[in-house]
Amino acid sequence: MTSSTRPAFSLEFFPPRDAAAQARLVDGARQMSVINPHYVSVTFGAGGTTREGTLDTVRTMRGMGWDAAPHLSCIGSSREDLRALLQTYRDEGVRRIVALRGDMPSGMGIESAGALRHASDLVELIRAETGDWFHIEVAAYPEMHPQASGPEKDLQHFVQKVRAGANSAITQYFFNADAYFDFVDRVQSQGIDIPIIPGIMPITNYTQLMRFSEMCGAEVPRWVRLRLAEMGDDRESIRAFGTEVVTDLCQTLLDNDVPGLHFYTLNNAEATLAIWKGLSN
Repeated sequence: MTSSTRPAFSLEFFPPRDAAAQARLVDGARQMSVINPHYVSVTFGAGGTTREGTLDTVRTMRGMGWDAAPHLSCIGSSREDLRALLQTYRDEGVRRIVALRGDMPSGMGIESAGALRHASDLVELIRAETGDWFHIEVAAYPEMHPQASGPEKDLQHFVQKVRAGANSAITQYFFNADAYFDFVDRVQSQGIDIPIIPGIMPITNYTQLMRFSEMCGAEVPRWVRLRLAEMGDDRESIRAFGTEVVTDLCQTLLDNDVPGLHFYTLNNAEATLAIWKGLSN
């Protein structure tokens, strides 16, 4: 690839829960500065449960000289809360947001879900309140959102988000490159041509990976599951095998001119750097 078409790498972090975790986050972020991320994103807990932590972490990342994009979810939030938060981010100089529906917090009934029930509603609100101030990222699901009634319905939900004003998208993680390419083809057949960035999940823990994948609807190929299960508690072997699998996936994506890669770091510098260092880009 030429320098003008180099893929843009980005990183996702989650807000730390205590001072020790904060120190680990900062140390890990500094280690990952060699990646020179196009931007970093910061997650937002179900129902806004990490709202202050998200803002604090955005400030930390911006203090390190990075463009930071807070996640913003509408489930469990009022329009007034969302307007206030958008104004806070504008005041902070934030120019990018990841707009999500968000997960329903445990114990929250649908009557408490808030006025906005879909990510497309949130995108519309952001545009109505702030015009073109924010670059809006939305989520994409190459293997279908786990709560969607079918692939075509899920595709139309994505199209709605884009037509509401989204600039680009980050996918749920996947391990089958064909699922991503098929999704992009289907999106483009709808007349949509925004950048769709593959989301990349390092493999470091078999139990954790299977739990995450069950929740989000990501398919872990049978051969990968079997290999990981056979390794049991051998963390070193799991990390080595996981790095090989995910690096190969990333290289396939890069070789086919994807616009970038978005690493779900889980605040783990070692795993993300092991993949990044193995790439020819």
